[in-house]
Amino acid sequence: MSLWEGIILGVIQGLTEFLPVSSSGHLVIAQSFIKGFRQPGVLFDVMLHFGTLLAVIFFLRRDLYEIVKAIIPKQPDNVDYALISIRRKTAVLIVVGTIFTSVIGFALKDKVHILFESVNVVAFMLLVTGVLLFLSDKVKNTEKFEKDMTITDSIIIGIVQGIAIVPGISRSGSTIAFGIFRKLDRETAARFSFLLSIPAVIGAVILELRNIVFIPSSDLIIYIAATIAALLTGFLSLKILFLIIKKRGLGIFAYYCWFVGVTTLLFNV
Repeated sequence: MSLWEGIILGVIQGLTEFLPVSSSGHLVIAQSFIKGFRQPGVLFDVMLHFGTLLAVIFFLRRDLYEIVKAIIPKQPDNVDYALISIRRKTAVLIVVGTIFTSVIGFALKDKVHILFESVNVVAFMLLVTGVLLFLSDKVKNTEKFEKDMTITDSIIIGIVQGIAIVPGISRSGSTIAFGIFRKLDRETAARFSFLLSIPAVIGAVILELRNIVFIPSSDLIIYIAATIAALLTGFLSLKILFLIIKKRGLGIFAYYCWFVGVTTLLFNV
């Protein structure tokens, strides 16, 4: 893999991680066109996810600051206790969702590594992602906000996030869609989805870092450049996604997933 190929993969990761079209699916398809592409485990993919993790932390920095501030036991006298209560509940919901994501993720981990080698599996799962996005646009009366979220909401979304380690299933698309199925406001569903992704990606990075010793020293610059590319384009795609969610919903991405999925299957017949 050359430096420019690494950067291109980083840009693909950044653009597709937050847009609901499956970054892992796009990476598998793109990597299949790079002759002799190899990585220790899925370390390269995880490093790209680390880049987009930094992007989402920066994008949601105010939410994260308020959540961290809310869980500090001693609060100043002029604090808004209603907001503190909501943020504390959100912190609990993130923990609960993360527990269920971890259980599902560990159960599927070994099987999923094999799926990353199958372009056809990715293509089929993109079709599934398209169906979820299409159906989410048909849901009406999405009037639940952060203060209205329940433990059941976080459990369901956490389970879906765990299943979304299957390449081709969009993590953001599936979790936002199921948030909408649970009657969450679209922007609330997206915001919770990305907050929930933070501990999951941190866990994946920690697990895969053991493979860093297998990277040739000459390839380190490629990994670093690709991670930076994913960070920058990831922040841009977050901005785009929230603009689209406010104005149109996710249905437009369903047609894109179906197009890529069908085209990939036809090329691999």
